[in-house]
Amino acid sequence: MKFGCCAAIDQAEALYEAGYDFIECTVVSLLPEESEDVFKNIVKKYQESPIPIEAFNILLPSDLKIVGESVNHQRVKDYLTSALERVHRIGAKTIVFGSGGARTFPKGYPKEKGEEQIAIFLSTVADIAEQLNLTIVIEPLNRKESNVINSIPEAVEWTKKLKRKSLKSLADFYHMVEENEPLAHLYEQRDFIHHIHVADSNRLAPGTGTYPYSEFASIIHKANYDSRISIECNWRNFEEEIGQALDYLKKQFSFE
Repeated sequence: MKFGCCAAIDQAEALYEAGYDFIECTVVSLLPEESEDVFKNIVKKYQESPIPIEAFNILLPSDLKIVGESVNHQRVKDYLTSALERVHRIGAKTIVFGSGGARTFPKGYPKEKGEEQIAIFLSTVADIAEQLNLTIVIEPLNRKESNVINSIPEAVEWTKKLKRKSLKSLADFYHMVEENEPLAHLYEQRDFIHHIHVADSNRLAPGTGTYPYSEFASIIHKANYDSRISIECNWRNFEEEIGQALDYLKKQFSFE
């Protein structure tokens, strides 16, 4: 099991010192729509990170819609081509597709048409990802953040439907609790879950709230999941809490 944290590249040193295995940064921070000269000015920070950058989230900016009447397919394709190439150059292997603002269906929008557009998007990103040996994990979001793909089975259904080797699912403890999603889905969909996000009550740091971590960890263990777990939360004091959160997770997921 590897434990990481969703954070800005400027926080990599603190995570390294706290003992994390990896950092998960944002795709949008790579400025995919800016020129190569602009990217060269920021990429050094990523290349010199003291801790591996093994995953990226926030694939799309909220204004880059993939459903609705104003989808610019050429912009989407150009963005993805640049974004995934930059992720690949940095050395990460996993990209999270959450991006609630980009994928949410407009009010009254036909579900069938919206799903067709999501299929087009996922096929496009899979085409690029497979050329670069990247994995795209589809993140279920709670209904306050998106009105489509709100549970692990829904995310898995897309991977089954499209049958692309680069498409897997993500499980997010916070979104599961917000949606009252059964933790049993973690075991039932175990063959499709490739990445995990965690937080605690009020989306604060693990160990500070009332989430049923012992049950969560037990099911993860039963499912033989042994890959990455990233903390994605709101910190009250980042540098003070990161060590405590990591210690808490290690204790919860220790089954020796």
